[in-house]
Amino acid sequence: MLSGLGRLIHRRRWTSLVLILVTTVVAGAWGLGVLGKFKEGGFEDPDASSTLVAKLGATYFGSTNPDVLVLYSSDTMTVDDPRYEASVITTVSRLPKAQVEEIISYWSFDGKAAETFASHDRHKTFVAVKLRGQDGATKTENYHLVKDRLAAPGLTVQYGGSVPLGEEFGQQVVTDIVRAEMITSPLLMILMVMLFGALVAALQPLVIAMFSTIGGLAVLHVVTYAADVTSFALEVVTMMGVGLSIDYSLFIISRFREELARGMAAQGLPQGKPWRWERDKASRKAAKKAYKTALKPIRESALAATMATAGRTIMVSGVTVSAALAGLLLFPQMFLRTIGLAGIATVMVAVFGATVLLPTLLALLGTRVEAGRMPWRRPTSKRAQRDPESGFWYRLGHSVMKHPLPYFAVVLVILGVMFVPFLNVQFGSVDARVLPKSSPTRHVVETVKKEFPNGSAEPIDVVVSGDLIPRDWKPAKKDDPIPPYLEDFRQRLAKLPGVADAQFTGYSGTYGGVRISVTHKYEPMDERAQDLVTDIRGMSLSKDGYPMHIDVGGSTASQMDLMSSLMRTLPKMAVFVGIATFILLFMFFGSIALPLKAIVMNVLSIGASFGAIVWGFQYGHLAGVLDFTPTGGVEATSMILILAVVFGLSMDYEVFLLSRIREEWDLTHDNRVAVASGMQHTGGIITSAALLFLVVVAAFSMASITIVKLIGVGMFVAVVVDAALVRSLLVPATMRFMGSANWWLPPFLAGLHARMDLRERSALAPAGATVAPPRLPDEQPFPYALHWEDAGEAPAPEPPPPPRVPPAPGDAREAFRPPAPSPAPEPPQLVFRSAAGTEPNGQAPAEPWRPWADGPPQPRPRHDPRVRRAIAPAPDGSGWRWSDDDPR
Repeated sequence: MLSGLGRLIHRRRWTSLVLILVTTVVAGAWGLGVLGKFKEGGFEDPDASSTLVAKLGATYFGSTNPDVLVLYSSDTMTVDDPRYEASVITTVSRLPKAQVEEIISYWSFDGKAAETFASHDRHKTFVAVKLRGQDGATKTENYHLVKDRLAAPGLTVQYGGSVPLGEEFGQQVVTDIVRAEMITSPLLMILMVMLFGALVAALQPLVIAMFSTIGGLAVLHVVTYAADVTSFALEVVTMMGVGLSIDYSLFIISRFREELARGMAAQGLPQGKPWRWERDKASRKAAKKAYKTALKPIRESALAATMATAGRTIMVSGVTVSAALAGLLLFPQMFLRTIGLAGIATVMVAVFGATVLLPTLLALLGTRVEAGRMPWRRPTSKRAQRDPESGFWYRLGHSVMKHPLPYFAVVLVILGVMFVPFLNVQFGSVDARVLPKSSPTRHVVETVKKEFPNGSAEPIDVVVSGDLIPRDWKPAKKDDPIPPYLEDFRQRLAKLPGVADAQFTGYSGTYGGVRISVTHKYEPMDERAQDLVTDIRGMSLSKDGYPMHIDVGGSTASQMDLMSSLMRTLPKMAVFVGIATFILLFMFFGSIALPLKAIVMNVLSIGASFGAIVWGFQYGHLAGVLDFTPTGGVEATSMILILAVVFGLSMDYEVFLLSRIREEWDLTHDNRVAVASGMQHTGGIITSAALLFLVVVAAFSMASITIVKLIGVGMFVAVVVDAALVRSLLVPATMRFMGSANWWLPPFLAGLHARMDLRERSALAPAGATVAPPRLPDEQPFPYALHWEDAGEAPAPEPPPPPRVPPAPGDAREAFRPPAPSPAPEPPQLVFRSAAGTEPNGQAPAEPWRPWADGPPQPRPRHDPRVRRAIAPAPDGSGWRWSDDDPR
């Protein structure tokens, strides 16, 4: 089917190009609209108790995290100065009510409650502003309408809060992408020219990467109408789109050039422009036309063979990577679900670009894909004339197959050492420290935490709700008696170990609930703070025998709920991805052992990547190099994201390597030769693809947002480990240990696999060709299930037709007699040999199979030196003649 797609693209290449160009322009115009549709957050479990508390606070009680936090400061005045008060009060009182719902400041309270709004030196204060709007886009629009009105005369003003923080996140993401593209584009171009050896071939992956990025943004815009999408999805789309497009393009172009060169050699067509050597213009024009006419079927066949082999591998790889990313859809967190959707869309667009757009370009270019050829790519170069079986990867494959145990042991030790730091992992939450140190929003948050009373305290919010909550009671009303059962519950909370205070901070008669904020003396992620949340959740409250609902929120409870949700869903993801991957690889390789081994190898790469993340980010060893602030932990959802992405990328390289090994195995049925030859054909390509992908990932590792740095470093380490250790050393070593078990398939699954076989198919032999017999290993226990012929004897000739009797003279029937049928052409003869000692009918062979019936070929005999003859006089004196004497 894919070979037919390749031929169709070749025949309709101009139509395909026009349709793709129109689609790209439309997708680009549509995809730009996604930049205004991003939502911030999405790290929480929507069904958790802590998420309910946060929603109730934003809807009924007033959020503890204001939409806008305006920080005012003065070098000369304090908050007690009437001029300071007049400047702030006059400014905030002029804010339009159409955009602002609530304003809370130092002068909104009396006594101790007001002190939390003044810094320790009393030169700074902050105003909490709640904006109108039910979604982030509306609040952001209202923020821009009132931002300029928040400047107070005589005071310095800075902006913080959730809305400015989210806006800065989005702007920083776009800035990081632009910077990454500017850094990677020239580096990628230089590397691809070095790898491809031709300028035109090196430009093709960049075209496919641009197409994949545009298509990914367009699909991401569509996703925003079905679900909230976080701004981090934009970086993931760009990173994966560029990386995978370059990887896939590298495999397609390399295979096309290989097939094209093979076809031209078989037909005797020289490389380059041979018509240039003709003497006159008419001859050159005729030779050029003849050359292109002869090249056209070769180019079509090369494209068909490329699609049937490398194209099939890329499609299977894309489905496998998408299956790994689909595991993210099982999680309830919006951050993971949207990244999963964006990743799947990006992979599918990259596959489309590599299997439709790139073949279209190759069909148009043909041999011109070699234009701008570098010296090392020319046919006369030493590199081009090198024996394929003398290459580095071929020799490395044979070395690993000869000494598998040392390679296996050394690689396992390295991976084990890299995994050790992950044993001490500590998971944390996302806060303003993920922004760069120069961020103004981060500066506001850090100033409040350091210089204000209780600035670093993150209280535990307890919401008590039920039908028996008094509808006419409000905690803010003076001299209003508190219901005894609520006061008793507040005092019970205040007496818990580590609690500094417990106060009523919110009431809703509409919802029928009250909020109690519990301030403690621990850090939010401290184990004692988590124990305190557990103790509160274990408490109960009832009135007149009717139980009340107790929901606990705050940063500590949110992180605990997040981890609980991830741990519940992670096994489901592992089972889903494992089964989907196993089925796909079983369909592709026709083996039971190879899919299981591939999954284990991917887990090893992921473990090494996780260990490097903990070492670099939790321990802070990469803080100086990458310029970020370590928080003593790693963000949990980012680790899940890395798990899915790295698993998919590792399986990508596994499919590329094993597909070629399987192809060689089908030809030779020799495990050692198949592994060595497969590594020779794909080792350089996989290493080149990994190198190009590392350039892309490294640029994103230099992003300003710490989470993006973490994802980039995790992917960088995983690709290095996978390409340098796992695929190059560990995979061939394990395949040597397993031997023929690599290709074992139970009989009851053979029929099932035959109906769903996705293996690559090599090009068919031309008509009249004799297919060389594959070399079987000595331990091969069964013959080929094909038509057998003895290689030592020629096939029996067809019996000659009976001679035709000439008609009698004047026979009228001769004019109506049909001509004698000509003998049908003989089909191509396939010659195979059986395993030693067996024949297809089970009888012993008459004599063993010999490749040369008369013995091995002998070297050409040396020519005798030429005898020098001389002219001598004839003995009878009649003249001259040639002398017969040998001068030797």
